Amino acid sequence: MLLRLKNYDDLYSTFEWQVPDYYNIASDTVDKDAYKNRTALINILDDGKTENWSFLDIKISANKLANAFDYLKLDINARVGIILGQCPEAAISHMACFKSGRISIPLFNLFGVDALYYRLMNSKASLVICDQFTLIMVKEIYEKLPYLTSIICIDGDYSEQNIFNFKKLLEKASNFYETKKTKSSDPAIIIYTSGTTGGPKGALLPHRVLLGHIPGVEMPHEFLSSSEPVQDIFWTPADWAWIGGLFDVLLPAWHFGLSVVSYRGKKFDPEFAFYLLSKFNIKNTFLPPTALKMMKSYNSSKRLDNLNLRTVGSGGEALGEDLLEWGKDILGVGINEFYGQTECNLTISNNGAIMPTKQGSIGKPVPGHLVRLMDKNNQFIIKPGYDGEIVVKYDTPVAFLKYWENDIETKQKVIDGWLHTGDYAYKDDDGYFYFKGREDDIINSSGYRIGPSEVEDCILSHSEVDMVAVIGVPDKIRGQIIKAFIIPKDKNNVLDQNKKMKETIQDFVKLKLAAHEYPRIIEFVNDLPMTTTGKIIRKTLRDEIKE
Repeated sequence: MLLRLKNYDDLYSTFEWQVPDYYNIASDTVDKDAYKNRTALINILDDGKTENWSFLDIKISANKLANAFDYLKLDINARVGIILGQCPEAAISHMACFKSGRISIPLFNLFGVDALYYRLMNSKASLVICDQFTLIMVKEIYEKLPYLTSIICIDGDYSEQNIFNFKKLLEKASNFYETKKTKSSDPAIIIYTSGTTGGPKGALLPHRVLLGHIPGVEMPHEFLSSSEPVQDIFWTPADWAWIGGLFDVLLPAWHFGLSVVSYRGKKFDPEFAFYLLSKFNIKNTFLPPTALKMMKSYNSSKRLDNLNLRTVGSGGEALGEDLLEWGKDILGVGINEFYGQTECNLTISNNGAIMPTKQGSIGKPVPGHLVRLMDKNNQFIIKPGYDGEIVVKYDTPVAFLKYWENDIETKQKVIDGWLHTGDYAYKDDDGYFYFKGREDDIINSSGYRIGPSEVEDCILSHSEVDMVAVIGVPDKIRGQIIKAFIIPKDKNNVLDQNKKMKETIQDFVKLKLAAHEYPRIIEFVNDLPMTTTGKIIRKTLRDEIKE
């Protein structure tokens, strides 16, 4: 927990980690007696009705499922694939794993067969917990997964051997389960990276990683505490299959004994998002940049009086001035941008309560984390304004243990005690970081190093643009030139590739940004390749150019 100091420098300089030798995520959340009568989960059902789950409800169900794991003879540290969206069963499944010493694997419920097979095979998962929809795919690959012995489905009734109904299994189990005494360094969860560069890698995270997240959650949400009257209520559209949904929202909220709203939507609906924020009096939300852009596109100018947000955090892609101003006008609060990645999350952040926010900046290092910029010769960059790779001292509790069964990639990720993110940024005179992009994304044009995010932010502020992705394409004279793939608001522009509109956007960027940073090539498109977490996959666009 962060001290409620009013000055960032004081907060950063006085912070000290307090990570015990023995620690378990379940013990720190649903097992706490002080929380048992509080509402842990407000779950929205398909018919619009809601059901409230107390911390005690979640604990008892997790106890029962942990007993079921023992009944199914799962080994300690056995991997359990959880292919569920936001729902009570997903949270219960993770808690049962933490309690019983098994390793949970959150898996996106919209993954295809190949994506599921790769992750279940790579992790050697012994058990899968899923719903009727994903069960079809699991059954399709079941015979090709030699380590998979059992399947638990949360809906439907099945007579096949080794397929169990979630509710019936819990009905037969005992309410009591003594949570295993785990070391804080013991493995708890494997989260597969989104694979924007290379194939998916399983980041193995220990139990202590939840404690490591707490300062990084408190910064963008301007402090949280369970010792005061519980008023904060969290929601995020980010799926719990990703670190942004699970460790940026659900588990940290439960660490503080705060309520979380859950909804298992098939896709993000900006209209429903506004309704949900108002209906459930949401105070705190993590909204990925793609969600914010869609909400802005749905409602660009109408001020809403029925929102009671206290904090909005966002990270993953730079937001840009236009989107930040929209947040203040429409959402009624400043958006605190932050930075992190699965292997070492929430290490840089803004906090509007204790530090001025700067346009385009992802903030300063989160207390407890040593963050530097490093050049290609592995030397630290001291001078402001120079690009370098973001590196984080590896001795932080938020860092991953290793990539699952991939020592080569692990050694390339952690070198001489520093975790290399592969992301580039620069710092200003005041120590604020400004995200430039991944090394593969940086555009080198006529000697200039151009980060795609800055160009995208500028183009996105144009009134006729819905979404945009920018890459560098080969050019004999300049080395590379900028190409922009734009989803226009007027879809007729996609059909006729409106030349006048392209020139208007080019002039707009020249005027607002710089003459060397305008897109010399523009292509209007209907959609853009994105990861399941809503990040643009620029690599796919570059590969298409090569083809």
